[in-house]
Amino acid sequence: MQTIQSDNYPIFFENSIDELIAFIERGKYSKFFVLTDEHTSVHCLPKLTDKLNKLGNYDLIEISAGEESKNIDFCIGVWKMLIDFEADRKSLLVNLGGGVITDMGGFAASTYKRGIDFVHMPTTLLSQVDASVGGKTGIDVDGIKNIIGTFTQPKAVFIDTDFLETLPPRQILSGLAEMLKHGLILDADYWNELKQSDLTKPSTALVHRSVVLKNEVVIEDPTEKNIRKSLNFGHTIGHAVETWALNDKPDSLTHGEAIAIGMICESYLAHKKTGLKAEDLNEITSTFNKLYPRFSFSRDIYEELYSIMLKDKKNMDGKVNCTLLSAIGQFNIDNVCTKEELFEALDYYLAG
Repeated sequence: MQTIQSDNYPIFFENSIDELIAFIERGKYSKFFVLTDEHTSVHCLPKLTDKLNKLGNYDLIEISAGEESKNIDFCIGVWKMLIDFEADRKSLLVNLGGGVITDMGGFAASTYKRGIDFVHMPTTLLSQVDASVGGKTGIDVDGIKNIIGTFTQPKAVFIDTDFLETLPPRQILSGLAEMLKHGLILDADYWNELKQSDLTKPSTALVHRSVVLKNEVVIEDPTEKNIRKSLNFGHTIGHAVETWALNDKPDSLTHGEAIAIGMICESYLAHKKTGLKAEDLNEITSTFNKLYPRFSFSRDIYEELYSIMLKDKKNMDGKVNCTLLSAIGQFNIDNVCTKEELFEALDYYLAG
């Protein structure tokens, strides 16, 4: 797969481990560190160990896996480790892991000593097609996802789809939701190609296409003033459901499963507000319902979900703001949705 040039940094798809080693050698860094969680330390780090060891000593920083770790306390732990290991401003942080690692590792690096270099080697499908590309870093506070963070670009991204073989099927489906989103907002042909593909193991070509689509958006609008808002489709309602589940039913939902719920709900809103045809709504709904298990909740939590939505960083003037579709492959940004409309969309999901 061809290397993709993003905003002043490359995204490697071929020989990515060798490219990482060459990058570190060229950088002449004073020290480098590898941030992992307990899963990537076991399943992914061994693929790199021999080649990393040839570069000389490096220090490993390991955190607990899961969204629960993406908070200020764990971030302080990363900063303290960097201090203990005497990291200076010529140091490099290699983020080896999924979206939690790339989000928090990028944030820790971008703020340590006012910023040190970092690179991403994403190991999950979700992080390969979403979290590792675009320069968003962040942590969660008080259950609000990514509410604290920066726009800071990595120096490079190294994607090795062989890492996907270490993932359970549920994690593949989690990343697939973002790939399907790319088709829905940007490329109807890609949406149709995905539907006709073996989605239990997305090909490197499909992963590459998703990264190309997201990268084009990010280059045009790096700080989310316009077209980059398209990537928020499904995330207003999806993040609220994910946050509620994380607080009340840990491990009951993956990010992708929550965003799939959000895309069904927000497609319904698009049918009501921005001209999405009924047949397109039905196609989207049936596609996600076939791929993702139904998640059970009741109307009793609607007010709590709405309270979470009101804290969403995408809102304007205290009103809930959604990105919607006007057709499959076409987005419509900055749509204010009322509480009644949002509840009606949740009712649509529950009705199945």
